[in-house]
Parts: sequence; structure tokens; C-alpha cells
Amino acid sequence: MSLTPPRRYWLTGASSGIGASLAEEILKTGAHLAVSSRSAAVLKVLSLRYPGQVLVVPGDLTNSQRVREIGEQIAADWGSLDTVILNAGTCEYVDVQQFDSSIVEHVVRTNLLASAYCIEAALPLLRKGTAPHLVGVASTVTYLPLPRAEAYGASKAGLRYLFESLRIDLAPEGIEVTVVSPGFVETPLTAKNDFPMPLSWPVGKAARHIFAKLKNRPLEIAFPGLFMAVLWPLSKMPNAVKLAIGKRMVRSPAPIQDRP
Repeated sequence: MSLTPPRRYWLTGASSGIGASLAEEILKTGAHLAVSSRSAAVLKVLSLRYPGQVLVVPGDLTNSQRVREIGEQIAADWGSLDTVILNAGTCEYVDVQQFDSSIVEHVVRTNLLASAYCIEAALPLLRKGTAPHLVGVASTVTYLPLPRAEAYGASKAGLRYLFESLRIDLAPEGIEVTVVSPGFVETPLTAKNDFPMPLSWPVGKAARHIFAKLKNRPLEIAFPGLFMAVLWPLSKMPNAVKLAIGKRMVRSPAPIQDRP
């Protein structure tokens, strides 16, 4: 009787936050995991804790050449991928009193363009994999416009559209696509927020929830449930109502500089 080979994953943004916790959940199943982030040292520590399971492929994912090299390294070592989870991202806030287009450029490059580079590298490997699954981490911020979230929201809305369109085009090939839309999660990135984060989840709880739901390959994983129960109806309101809600959230006076 032949044994089923371990499932092979590629996870980006694996050195901290949701990515680091997701890596633990994946590795505890005995799966093999390729991990990417800028922080190579953290990834190497993970590989020592799970000998034989971790392929360390660090790098700046906004560098398309480096992403191609990562794809080539995974291909050389494994030949294929079964699941790809594109989790890497950043958040910076916009001050309209000092609008800086470089903030939008940086966030879109990190959250959207880098994901496109990773998809380009991943698809040939997924096509050779078993029950291939492509996963992208977007955000619940895409449901409702929020103050100061112009850059982050635009990047995540673009990411959502990219994955939902890919879902249609990849369906004939049997590659399934899931969008993950977290609410507030307690990570090093959100720790810099200077506003309340209602119904926030600890990062470990969020990672366990995502990984458990991924087994059923839903079209979307949006959480926390209570947060979505409030947010979803608001997202269907007329634009004038959304504007009124957003205006109530604006801080006064605006900060001079507001980067996390």
C-alpha cells in the first residue's frame, strides 16, 4: 500500500503575524512548507524546529526577479505545489492634508503587485500539484470605505478582484481559489494602530480558524462572525449612508504624519 505524500504548501509573509501562526498550523499536520518573507533568520529557526519539512525561500516579494528565483527553487526542490497562501502585506495610512502618492504606491506594490508576481511563479507549480488550491489574504476593509484607508483598502480591493477573477479562469483547470477576509487581528502590524479595534482576535485563534476552514475550500473565509454580521449589511447601504458612517469615524484634527 502506497503512502500519500505530504501536501506541499508555499506561504508568504511567514515570519510574523497571521503567517507565522499559520506556518505552525500547517507544519503540525506533517505537511511540507516553503516559507517566504524578508526575515530569513526567523524562517531558518522555523526550519530547525521542523527538520525536513521546511523549505526556506526568503526575499523581497516586490522584486519580480527574486520571486521568479523562488519559484525556480521550489520547482527544483519539489517539482510542484499543492497549496499556495499569499499572506504577505503591509498597511500605511493616508493623511489627506498631506496626501503622499508614494504611500499608495508602496502599499499597492507590496499587497497587490507582489501577489501578482507570486501567482505567476506559483501557477505552473500548482498545475502539477494534487488538488491545487490558491489562497489570497484580503481584508474586511474592502466591504466599507474607511477614513485614512485609501492605500490599504485600494490594494486589498484590487487583490480581492484579482483572486475572484482568477477563480473563474482557473476553474476549468481544477485550481480552486479562496479569498480570506480577516477583521481586526492582534498582530505586530495592527499593534501600531492608534484607534479601537472592535471584536479583534488573537493571532493564534485567527490562524487556527483560517486553517480549519481551508480544508473545505470555501470561496471566502470572512471573520469574526459577529463583526461580519454588522459590517455586511452596512456594505449594502447606499453610498450616502456609507459616507455618513465614514465621516463619523474621521479624527479631528488630522495627524501630521500617520504611518504605522
